[in-house]
Amino acid sequence: MQYINLGKTGLKVSRLCLGMMTYGDPKWRDWILGEEQSRPIIKRAVELGINFFDTANMYSHGVSEEITGHALRDFSRRDEVVIATKVFFPMGNKPNQGGLSRKHIMDSIDASLRRLGTDYVDLYQIHRFDKETPIEETLEALHNIVKAGKARYIGASSMFAWQFAKMLSVADLHGWTRFVSMQDHYNLVYREEEREMIPLCRAEGIGIIPWSPLARGFLAGNRTREKSGDTARAKSDKFAHEMYYQNNDFDIADRVIELAKRKDVKPAQIALAWLLHQPGVTAPIIGASKMYQLEEAVAALEIQLSKEERAVLEEPYRPHPILGHS
Repeated sequence: MQYINLGKTGLKVSRLCLGMMTYGDPKWRDWILGEEQSRPIIKRAVELGINFFDTANMYSHGVSEEITGHALRDFSRRDEVVIATKVFFPMGNKPNQGGLSRKHIMDSIDASLRRLGTDYVDLYQIHRFDKETPIEETLEALHNIVKAGKARYIGASSMFAWQFAKMLSVADLHGWTRFVSMQDHYNLVYREEEREMIPLCRAEGIGIIPWSPLARGFLAGNRTREKSGDTARAKSDKFAHEMYYQNNDFDIADRVIELAKRKDVKPAQIALAWLLHQPGVTAPIIGASKMYQLEEAVAALEIQLSKEERAVLEEPYRPHPILGHS
């Protein structure tokens, strides 16, 4: 396993982060693995040297956090792992059970810590930008959480670059805790983040931890113009069909498959290797519902792509509408 500093902090994280959304309650999504099925994969991730685990309070309505906490207590020591979770999306149908108000943030961090079974999280992230709450209210609440020892660092997720820049500026103005990471939507078939967000993060020393590095399985090599895939997730993931499946997306997927054949590796490994080569990318967040997916992802760390190979993969790309901010 390779390790890297998260942005310009001293925190060392594995070059792959295991996304924990896959583990939780199958009633939430039919492709979710329950706790018994999840534990061997999480254990193997620890054995392979992954020390970075990302969940969120809304994944399986909190069950993902519970599974994450149980497994990491059993398979590792607390000081050996970096646990990240998120807040924003509604956790109920009452007025103050979502968003980034001081009330919801304070309630949510305590609930997340209870579910995770830990006194603190290493990285507490805002899952989206909240247009209805003043930035100052959100940032001061996050700062208070860090000062209270409930979180070591704070991060953000998908939003417009101007929104993130404003939040960084306001934090600096008040001397509040600064975001150290950006969890954005970035992969070979969705590269709009290269226009503004990634340059901003690189300039500000913000660690980039992309979500959906394989475009929700689109780049795994089993999607064609005639066939959407065989897995439960491929068949039921309407969100993926809304984001990808343009003609140019399939052109890119075809090139990924061709290069994978030449290198005798899997298409998913090529797509992941491309992302790992991108300047500023710290640790893509991978999902694994099968053991081989995890092990192949770790093996992708060793794949080297030349500048010419990367150019071939990138050439068919065409601009997309903004996707993943909501």
